[in-house]
Amino acid sequence: MDATTPLNTALIIFVRHPKLGKVKTRLASAIGDEKVLKVYRLLLDHTKNITAELNCRKFVYYSDQVEEYDLWNAPGYTKRQQTGNDLGERMLNAFKELFEQGFKNIIIIGSDCYQLKNIVVKEAFEWLDSCEVVIGPTFDGGYYLLGMNHLVPELFYNKVWSTAQVFKKTIQDLELLKLSFTTLAQLHDVDVVADLELNGIEI
Repeated sequence: MDATTPLNTALIIFVRHPKLGKVKTRLASAIGDEKVLKVYRLLLDHTKNITAELNCRKFVYYSDQVEEYDLWNAPGYTKRQQTGNDLGERMLNAFKELFEQGFKNIIIIGSDCYQLKNIVVKEAFEWLDSCEVVIGPTFDGGYYLLGMNHLVPELFYNKVWSTAQVFKKTIQDLELLKLSFTTLAQLHDVDVVADLELNGIEI
């Protein structure tokens, strides 16, 4: 930790196990399970690389059971399991768990955004010193990053996850609740074939 990053900051990373036929099903329908697995491993490696040097506590939340030996077996990463019936509930539970442990500024990312850079996550943490919520939109209508300095459960309710309305609905919630927020640069995540070229990923 350095002097500019307090001990009460935490990064949540949502991941899936890189297993054949279990990741990126929309993309797999177009390019096949083996190529998709290669892409997802690339995305996981990228996520690890951009988060490794961040001065915060890092928590890797698995969609299935916690993997004992994988690339997250590294100093600074704590492994946990997601809980909840849908993505919103799983994210809410992860935030709630860490806020209850005393963390003040918490950010969540996934492992789908090859355009996400270390500096963007740092910028997001900095914004939480002056606003309540920070959000990074994707071009498909979702978001690649969400951060807050206190728990806002409403952001995880009444959403149809993995659709083009998620970011819009989240902004509407923030405005209705009169919360201070800022948006980061809009990025492409990787869900369909066109995203591979946009991200410069060759298969």
